[in-house]
Amino acid sequence: EVRLAESGGGLVQPGGSLRLACVASGFPFSRSDMGWFRQVPAKEREGVALIHTRLGIPLYVDSVKGRFTISQDNAKNTLYLQMNSLKPEDSGMYYCAASYAGTCRLDPHAMNAWGQGTQVTVST
Repeated sequence: EVRLAESGGGLVQPGGSLRLACVASGFPFSRSDMGWFRQVPAKEREGVALIHTRLGIPLYVDSVKGRFTISQDNAKNTLYLQMNSLKPEDSGMYYCAASYAGTCRLDPHAMNAWGQGTQVTVST
């Protein structure tokens, strides 16, 4: 059974940091693309960051470049998202997702499996 379990969300002030984690099981983590996506009410889910876990190639949406870092620990089947200098517009439900095809596309339609999400709120 494929399972993606996110953790690490919460409430943080603007300028603060959070580290999200996603523990994966049930599929070949080290040969898949793994990504983080976020969604706010009434908007489509958007890609935030993605990494080809075998090649280590990261992709970021422009709005988070220089502030967020995606990484993985293949030994632990765990994906991370370090988020620094957080802004209110970074708020949303953050989802971990996997793409078995390894096409390196930061596109929710390219993903095969999803976690339940973890809420990030950036506010004073």
